[in-house]
Amino acid sequence: MKGAILFGRIATKFHAFPRQFWLIALGVMISSAGSSMIWPFQLIYVSGKLGLHISTVATLITISSAMGLVISLVGGSIADRIGRKPVMFLAQASHGAAYLLMSQASSYLGFLVPMTIMATAMPFYAVGSDSMMADMLPVEQRIEGYSILRMINNAGIAVGPAIGGFIVSKSYVLAFRIAATCMFVYGLMLVVLVKETLNKQRRTRHLDMGRRESFGGYNRVLRDRFFAIFVMVVALGMIAPLMMWTLLAVYTKQNFGLPEYLYSWIPITNALMCVFVQYFVTRIASRFRPLPVLAVGMFVYAAGVGSVAWMSHFGGFVVSMVIITFGELILVPTATTYVANRAPADLRGRYMSTYWVTWGLARAAAPLIGGVLNDQISPRAVWHGGLMIGAASALMLFILAKRRERGVPEEEGERTCPA
Repeated sequence: MKGAILFGRIATKFHAFPRQFWLIALGVMISSAGSSMIWPFQLIYVSGKLGLHISTVATLITISSAMGLVISLVGGSIADRIGRKPVMFLAQASHGAAYLLMSQASSYLGFLVPMTIMATAMPFYAVGSDSMMADMLPVEQRIEGYSILRMINNAGIAVGPAIGGFIVSKSYVLAFRIAATCMFVYGLMLVVLVKETLNKQRRTRHLDMGRRESFGGYNRVLRDRFFAIFVMVVALGMIAPLMMWTLLAVYTKQNFGLPEYLYSWIPITNALMCVFVQYFVTRIASRFRPLPVLAVGMFVYAAGVGSVAWMSHFGGFVVSMVIITFGELILVPTATTYVANRAPADLRGRYMSTYWVTWGLARAAAPLIGGVLNDQISPRAVWHGGLMIGAASALMLFILAKRRERGVPEEEGERTCPA
């Protein structure tokens, strides 16, 4: 009886979302499983190929992220003027091609080119996908929709490293080719099965407006000063968890001798929590106004990063990852939904692009800040610094929330601009 009730609830939830939503979810599962076969071992592979220290190889992340975020601004304009589908397909095809290039690279420049392509493709895809979700889903379904996609993405991430660890032990080249194939398969699905969601009338109007606008229409986004401040505050706070994702593997190995096979269970813990806990956290978070929720999420993020400084064994690092994951579960889908709801319908791509570009800024800054703290002060200073950065961002988000309570409503962009 209970099984029938559970099945009925699942069926109801499935039918509550459009067919294309689940098609995109399947593609996300395929591509995330493919990419996660590689990225946990990427720096180890590049370091071995080039014979360089991890700290030097990490500069590839900084440089490629900085170059990629500048290029990725184009994605928002394409998504708003031409469509969401072309941006998503271009991202998947480029990502697959980058894996093939990386499998043959043997120099610093040879790795920089495909890593820059990847750094561009990731926000490109996010801009197109998040804009398409905002087109398809009504406001009341968006936070749940974004949360479900994150759960499915992390299900792929939970599977990918386990398969990838086995494959890379035999052949890194084979792993790169399988990852590329996953990207191309999803790209083909986008071409054949996915329908464009950008309204034709809106597209024509936007093309006409685009001829009169400077900076690809981003001047209209930047006139939303509250939004501009919001994304920069979030970007500041994201430096802390991105430092953890970039440097934790090196920190645990160099200072505590934690082997790679054991470390891999730390990101897997994150992925499994995103799969099994995300829905329940989102249900609770959706009951409250978004900006205070984001402030709480950022503070939990900061606490998780800061806790690493007090850990010295595998179990302790898992606890830190559990804390940081709760921050992620609270913050990420809420922030994406907030941006989607705030954006005027004809600027969704550019709002999303601006939001994801600030994440690129954080991704570029994190290895540099962490490296300086590690080399100039001490390894533990990385986590103390992350705590202070994240806490400062949480405080600023709380101030923005209080300011908004005295000002205009949250979804002003959604109401004042035509769909």
